[in-house]
Amino acid sequence: MQFEILKKDKNSGARLGKCHTPHGVFHTPAFIPVGTQATVKAMTPEELRGMGAEIILSNTYHLYLRPGHERIRRLGGLHRFMHWDHPLLTDSGGFQVYSLNSLVKVSAEGIYFQSHVDGSRHFISPEKSIEIQEALGADIIMCLDECTAYPASHEEAEHSLEITLNWSRRCKDSHRDQGQALFGIVQGGMYADLRKMSVAALTEIGFDGYALGGLSVGESKETMFQVVAETARLMPRQHPRYLMGVGMPGEIMEAVQQGIDMFDCVLPTRNARNGMLFTRYGRMVIKNARYAEDPLPIDLSCSCYVCRHYSRAYLRHLYLSEEILALRLNTIHNLHFYLTLMEDIRQAISEDCLDRFIHDFKSNWEAGEEEEGSPQPILPLEGESKEGVNESAKLARREI
Repeated sequence: MQFEILKKDKNSGARLGKCHTPHGVFHTPAFIPVGTQATVKAMTPEELRGMGAEIILSNTYHLYLRPGHERIRRLGGLHRFMHWDHPLLTDSGGFQVYSLNSLVKVSAEGIYFQSHVDGSRHFISPEKSIEIQEALGADIIMCLDECTAYPASHEEAEHSLEITLNWSRRCKDSHRDQGQALFGIVQGGMYADLRKMSVAALTEIGFDGYALGGLSVGESKETMFQVVAETARLMPRQHPRYLMGVGMPGEIMEAVQQGIDMFDCVLPTRNARNGMLFTRYGRMVIKNARYAEDPLPIDLSCSCYVCRHYSRAYLRHLYLSEEILALRLNTIHNLHFYLTLMEDIRQAISEDCLDRFIHDFKSNWEAGEEEEGSPQPILPLEGESKEGVNESAKLARREI
């Protein structure tokens, strides 16, 4: 994998970049939709490409358990299996073992756990994690790491970090497929000295990219932002920096300013299935009664398929009726929102106006969050007076 830095922001650590992989290019800062079990829930690969997705993520833990990495290898690899001939990233499976299983034993050798599917017992070592990911054939693969519990004492976080660094060395030693980029994962809990130690050790080992793990696990936003700010500036500048599992639009923008290039999170898809929609004016809970007769689209500034064709009232009806279409339409909108946000961020970096873009975005978001679902401002179309902005005009704009 080749990583190019095309431009650096004048007022922050943000940078515009491009990653070349065996299955194509993706531009950074990038948001990576999560396709846990070889599918981004409710979406087809063609729909993802149509809305601008350049790279997606699948999960080693889930695919190892079902249908099995060797089966996927025999069927031509994960790209062919899921009909996605574009950049693909797989995580190591460590976080899923940590979060989905109560019966887990971590040792210096690896992780013993029981399957959440059928209760069968398994063992994943660093070498096994690499074996699985090489069989899947993703363009970017991750070292196995231990996700440090939160809260953790300094002693506990240091012990966890020692395990992660040991596993990282073993992952690097066992990695054979040079067509795949291997990323190391920075751990160390919420402790600046441990994060610094982690970056130094991983840099000495040498990886194709570096990820920040162990965040968004229960700590305050202030703590997370502090860890990102303290750690990102230590990470190698010539390689992509990846913040795992984050997050909300404001968190992404804050991290972009610290020099983070890649993000993934289940929020847009999971929240869509729970009826929470993202707009430029904050979050919208579509089941709320105020939308029962609301003829407007989700977001008047959004150009996605859903906002061009469907009303809040209809989406509320679908959701309350538990129709499958509700999950699809909500997901289409939320992913379009996130991918468009990243495109706008890249454009703002390119035009040297990132500070202004973030200020305006946050102002609109905070205003909308003060009262969820408050009416969004309707601006006149070209050549139209403010007085001409009436209900019929609002309805007509759904089709623009």
